[in-house]
Amino acid sequence: MKRRKIVKGKKTIACWMAAALSIAVLSGCGGSQANKAGDEPKAKTQQESSEASEAAEKMTSEAGKTADQAAADEVAKMIDAIYVQEWTEQTEARCKEAKEAWDALTPEQKELVEGHFADPDYFGRDTGDAAADNPLNQDNIGENEILVVSFGTSFNDSRAEDIGGIERAIQNAYPDWSVRRAFTAQIIINHILARDGIAIDNMEQAMERAVKNGVKHLVIQPTHLMHGAEYDELSKTAERYRPQFESMKIAEPLLGEVGADANEINEDKEAVVKALTAEAVREAGYESPEAAAEDGMAFVMMGHGTAHVAKVSYSQLQKQIDQLGYRNVFIGTVEGEPEDTACDVVIEKVKKAGYRSVTLRPCMVVAGDHANNDMAGEEEDSWLSQFRADGSFDRIETQIKGLGNVKAIQMIYVDHVGAVVQ
Repeated sequence: MKRRKIVKGKKTIACWMAAALSIAVLSGCGGSQANKAGDEPKAKTQQESSEASEAAEKMTSEAGKTADQAAADEVAKMIDAIYVQEWTEQTEARCKEAKEAWDALTPEQKELVEGHFADPDYFGRDTGDAAADNPLNQDNIGENEILVVSFGTSFNDSRAEDIGGIERAIQNAYPDWSVRRAFTAQIIINHILARDGIAIDNMEQAMERAVKNGVKHLVIQPTHLMHGAEYDELSKTAERYRPQFESMKIAEPLLGEVGADANEINEDKEAVVKALTAEAVREAGYESPEAAAEDGMAFVMMGHGTAHVAKVSYSQLQKQIDQLGYRNVFIGTVEGEPEDTACDVVIEKVKKAGYRSVTLRPCMVVAGDHANNDMAGEEEDSWLSQFRADGSFDRIETQIKGLGNVKAIQMIYVDHVGAVVQ
């Protein structure tokens, strides 16, 4: 009986041990699952850390971009502030500050500069060596002065070659007179001062300089194309100083008197048309306008255009062209004033005349911003792009040369000075 109980007891113990083992196994499984469950928060924390790091980097990057844009915007404001037609006592300091702020930008920040007038080209575009030009603002010049007044250009090469070419021709023709310079565009004066540190007199400054230098006889020779708004303004300014000189004469602009209507032309307009056409034809590789016409080549001379009553001068130029028999020469204007000189109208004229090749050339004293951008630029609204987009022409070329670079044009100015020099 005891043995059975003993046997029975062993069996019970075995059952208990088996149960305990099962519980242990179950507990082990439960523990393993608990560990895995515990691992999940840990893995999630690593992911969150990575996401937080990426977010921080993005925020840093965005903050950097914001800072870059802010720096660029500040310079753009400074450029817009000096892109004005009025000179003040603060102008020189503001020009200097704008350039210093530009120089402090990184290359990446400079590309972000964009304002009402400002862009990266204001300081960044290479337009030639500014040192090659003479601002002609020296003092102690004697009693006789010829003040050559131009609209101006910030393109250094054009300023030295086109405006400088006219000034040198006049100086060579009248060695007993001192040639000095003034610009009527304060915007351009400020641009040159800010970018290159070169001071060019505006009309008031040039007149004040002449008075201080003790000039007695003053001749003012405008290089402007016509009796337009700029000519009127410089004449008005000059008249205020007339009492301070023994004599003061204002010579004719390039095209001479305006005339009553489109049919009224003069010797100056004839001389300009002949000189400009001859230069364009020669540079294009032809012996004559007729030879170019036979080859299907047309020449489009692009002027500025104006709402001033003097805009009839462009119509007179076209009239003179027609009278000279230059059937492949057309006058256009950037502003489309007069209306029949707008680019789209000129394109239709050239197409109707049957020409498949075109040479674009400025009818402007200087080959500056209008010639390089409005005429020959790659923007879709440039004349070059519009002629290309029309699809009617096999060949389109550009000649980026100002009128002031043409010797025959320079001599017209020399003759105008001669008409008033005493």
